[in-house]
Amino acid sequence: MTLKEIAKQAGVSISTVSRVINQKNTKAASPEVQNRIWEIVRANGYIPNSSARDLKMGVSPSQATKRPKTVACLFARSATTSTDLFFTEIARAIEQEAFKHNYFLKHSFTGLDLADPAVAARLGDIPVDGAAILGRYDQKILRFFSEHYKYVVYVGLNPIGSQYDQVVCEGAQVAKAAVSYLHSLGHTRIGYIGEVENEIRYTGFGEALKSLGLPFSHKHVANVKVSLEGGYRGANLLMDTGVDITAVFCANDNTALGAVRAFQERGYKIPQDVSVIGVDDIETVQYISPMLTTVHIPLEEMGHLSAKILIDRIEGGHRLPIKVVLPFYIAKRDSCAPPSMHRRAFTQQNDV
Repeated sequence: MTLKEIAKQAGVSISTVSRVINQKNTKAASPEVQNRIWEIVRANGYIPNSSARDLKMGVSPSQATKRPKTVACLFARSATTSTDLFFTEIARAIEQEAFKHNYFLKHSFTGLDLADPAVAARLGDIPVDGAAILGRYDQKILRFFSEHYKYVVYVGLNPIGSQYDQVVCEGAQVAKAAVSYLHSLGHTRIGYIGEVENEIRYTGFGEALKSLGLPFSHKHVANVKVSLEGGYRGANLLMDTGVDITAVFCANDNTALGAVRAFQERGYKIPQDVSVIGVDDIETVQYISPMLTTVHIPLEEMGHLSAKILIDRIEGGHRLPIKVVLPFYIAKRDSCAPPSMHRRAFTQQNDV
C-alpha cells in the first residue's frame, strides 16, 4: 500500500497523510481524520520505505533498524478501544511516537477482552515486542501481562508499584488541586461524583477536604462509574437526596458532562446554582455550554513519553524501572464561579 492509496481511502490529500504518519504536524488533521488514517495503516499493514523516511528524518544508516517491531495497547478500564477519549488520545500518541522509531501498533484490546478465556488465549499468542497498559488494572490483567509480555509500560493517573516503567499524572494531587480551586472561589460544601473503591482521585478528594478544614459527608458522594451515564446518574442521586452542596468534583470529564446534563434537565443553572469541575480536558468540553472547567492532563505528552520509554526498554537502553510524573493545571472556563446567595438549592422533592 502507498501513501496515495491511504489518502484515497481516507478521503484526504497525500500531504495530509504524510504529515500525520510522520508526525510533522499534530494539527494536520482533526482527531477523527487522524484516527481514520491510522486505522487504514493498521488494517493494511502499511510499512513505509524505511531508507527514504530515515533520510528525511535525519536518521543515519547506523541508527536505522531493518525489521519493523510491534507494540500493543491495553485499555484496562474501558469497554471499547474507541469510546474513551482520554485513553484513545494517549494511544494515538503512542502509535505516532512508535511509528517514528520504526515500531507499529499491532493491536489494541480491553480488559473485557481478557475476561473471555478464548479471546485472552488468542491475544497471548500474538507476538509483540512490548505493551502499554492504559489505566488502572486489576490482578488478573497484571498476571496476563506478566505471563505474555517481557516489556511493559503503564500510563494513567493511579501510580503503581515500582516494578514497571510508568508515566503518570498523580491523580491524588489532581483531585486536591480541583478541590482547592473550588475552595478558593468560596465553596465549602463540595460533592464528589465518580468511583470510590481503589480510586486515588476519591482519596485525594477526601484528603483535600481534611486539609482545608471542610466537612466530609458520605451523603455528598455519588459512587458511580466514571462515564457519561455514571455522571448523569450520580448528579440525580445527589439532587434526589437534597444534599446541601454548592459545587461538585467529578472524577473525569465524561462524568462531568453527564452531571451537567442531569443538573440542567432538572432546571439547575451552572455555575449559578452549582459549580462543576472535571478532570482530563478532553476536546469535547470546550464545545458545551457552559464550557467545562477541568484539570488539564497532558495526554499527548503521556503517550509520546510512554512510547519512548517502552522502546528504550525493549532496546536495552535502561534496566531499572523508570517513573515519570507529569504536571497538570486548572483549565479555568465557565462552569465554576463563587457560590451565589440566590442559588437554587437541591431539595428532596422532585419539584422541577
